[in-house]
Amino acid sequence: MSSSKEKYGGHTMVGPLRRVLVRRPDESFAVDDPERWHYTSQPDLAAAQNEHDALVETLRQAGAEVLFHEAPQPDRADAIYVFDPVWITDGGAVVLSMGKALRRGEEDVLAQRLEVLGVPVLFRLEGAARAEGGDLMWLDERTLVAGRGFRTNAAGIEQLRSGLASLGVEVVAVDLPYFTGPEACLHLLSLISMLDRDLAVIYPPLAPVPFWELLQAHGVQLVEVPEEEFATMGPNVLALAPRRCLMLEGNPVTQQRLEAAGCEVKTYRGREISWKAEGGPTCLTRPVLRDV
Repeated sequence: MSSSKEKYGGHTMVGPLRRVLVRRPDESFAVDDPERWHYTSQPDLAAAQNEHDALVETLRQAGAEVLFHEAPQPDRADAIYVFDPVWITDGGAVVLSMGKALRRGEEDVLAQRLEVLGVPVLFRLEGAARAEGGDLMWLDERTLVAGRGFRTNAAGIEQLRSGLASLGVEVVAVDLPYFTGPEACLHLLSLISMLDRDLAVIYPPLAPVPFWELLQAHGVQLVEVPEEEFATMGPNVLALAPRRCLMLEGNPVTQQRLEAAGCEVKTYRGREISWKAEGGPTCLTRPVLRDV
């Protein structure tokens, strides 16, 4: 169930999106050293802002209240990817600890913004524990899947398991593949997005077998992303509501397969804010309140 204050909550990836936080690209995003950030090239700031403005308008048209995170984040290019530093629960925000060293420090700044918006802090990861939002996925209201990889470690998962127990949430860990190594960003949500309680889009070749078995046990129908569309973030799809979704343009096969599965699909242009910097629509948005 959602917060009684109707400001935050919703243990779901697919419930109707009511409040969502975003960060408009600023000078920090237009890095002149893209290799340091693992970007393909330097983003064009004006073009990136135009793309982001269009994305925000799409979110508003879908019925979401769009909130902005505008606190200065010098030398934190990835700060536009607001999904990763915190996790929202019915009890408040879990302040995570970024596995990518260049991103550390984003967590508390974002948590402060959320507190201003009425979202209290439930708990914080401490010590050597690491976890990023991109490795976390609500499978249902009481089941949180956590991908263990280069960005989220065993200590982070254990602290999540302990901290969320009071909410009746079970944390199920799945091991992620090496893929191209620690410098690349391979999150759990690089491979899959939930689009309804019983529907997900997925890139199967990198999916751990126990995770695939878990999805089967929960009766989740899987729409497969072809190999050629994995690189263009075909699996990174934001649910605006059950079977209503937003994805990066340029993935026509995946889009057609989603539509054949009964989804209404919207697309956005993300040459600057997504393709150059490895962040799709899920990464660019931090859902604050979803209906369950």
